[in-house]
Formats: sequence, structure tokens, C-alpha cells
Amino acid sequence: MDSEMFRAAESDFEDKMIPPPSAGKDVVIHVYWHVVSKDSTAFGGNIPNWQINKQINGLNRDFADTSIQFKLIRVSRTINEDWFNNVGPNTHQQMVMKNNYRRGSRSSLNIYSVGFKAGSGAGLMGYATYPYWYGGNPKDDGVVILFSTIPGGSSENYNLGKTLTHEVGHWAGLFHTFQNGCSSPGDLVSDTPPEASPAYGCPASRDSCMGGGLDPIHNFMDFTEDGCMQSFTVGQVKRMQAQMRTYRRVDV
Repeated sequence: MDSEMFRAAESDFEDKMIPPPSAGKDVVIHVYWHVVSKDSTAFGGNIPNWQINKQINGLNRDFADTSIQFKLIRVSRTINEDWFNNVGPNTHQQMVMKNNYRRGSRSSLNIYSVGFKAGSGAGLMGYATYPYWYGGNPKDDGVVILFSTIPGGSSENYNLGKTLTHEVGHWAGLFHTFQNGCSSPGDLVSDTPPEASPAYGCPASRDSCMGGGLDPIHNFMDFTEDGCMQSFTVGQVKRMQAQMRTYRRVDV
């Protein structure tokens, strides 16, 4: 997210923020998973239900301390080689795909698994919309991931399902831990140390900004390998809950 959009989103959030309920409660988010493949094989993106279920279970473990849980409602399957290869941010293929398949309400999580072979999506592992964007284009809302990043997939070092956790973090209102680099206001979460740039691999003792502590390489909102990612911070949990209350109308 560029700096102008970042400022606009945060200004809108501050104006509209809904305070927490007097008694916190758990919420269950309905999930609609849209499998987009180039053919009928698992290698071609037609991932089996057991992998999808394993991914949802992993997502729930990662969000266990947030009071937000996820329930798989439906899996749709579409063989469309054009979408599989060419879906990416702001593409015509993405627009048509989402317009045809998005389901549920503003609080429903729509997940699209694709191949990211060409165009603006080439080489990506995933991307997501932010809660603030929902009002402007509800059909666009959701998360798109590389099919091979789910548990048991073929993406080396990125096949434990943490890509989806990361992207759902965005969908729930979090920025990258390296947002704004070492400069204030960073990612707008006070308990994530500033980070100059994304961390890759699992670089122990990395400290890219003066002051604030070591880089948060184990945070789900960095770019480290799946085996390195472990947690959200308390501040990130509070931000997700506030964003979900304000824009997704869930009482959490």
C-alpha cells in the first residue's frame, strides 16, 4: 500500500472506529474457497479437499489467540487455464473471476487458489484486500493465494500454510511489519519492532533499524519462510479485532 493510500485508510479508520464490546466474544468467519485450476490434476491446481481442510485447521491454530476462527462453508471448483495463469492484482481475469464467484457478506472470507504464472501476478504467493476497501468494491474483497503454498504443497519453504495466514492478516487489517521501514508510524502497531525491509529465510538476530529491538522475523506479517513464522503480537490482535468490528461488522 502506497503512503497516500495508507494515510487515507488510517484516517478513515480513526473516524469510524467501533469500540470493543463490554464482554469479548469469539466470532466464526464463514469461508468460501474457490479452487481455480488449469486442469483436473492436483499438479494443475485442483487441490483435494483434505489439503483445504488441513489449511483451514492451520489457519485456526494461527488465529487461536485472536477470538477469530474460520469455518469452511463451501468449496467451488473451476477449470480455467486463463484465470489460473493470469489472475493477479488489477487484472481483467481477477475481476471476472471474483464477480462470478464471490459469496457471502462483508464478514465472509473468500479464498481463491490459483497458479500466478503470468502478468501482474507472476511469481506472487498471495495478495489480499484490506477491510477499508470493502465499501468501494465489495466484489473485489478476498484473498488470492498460490495453490502450492497450502500444507503439503510444492512451494519449497513456503508450503506449511503460512501464506494464507499472512494474507488473512491483511484481510483483517494488518500491514507488513516493515511498512514505512524504520520511519514512524511503521505498521501502526506499537509492539512490533520497526523493520527496514522484508526478512527472508529465518535470519536470527537481524536488527535493521536503530532502537526498538530485533526485527520481528517470527511474525506472520513478515516475509520469512513458513517454518520461521510463529505468531501475531497482542497489538496486532487488537488492531485486527478493531478493523473487523469497524469494517466487517463482527462483534469481537
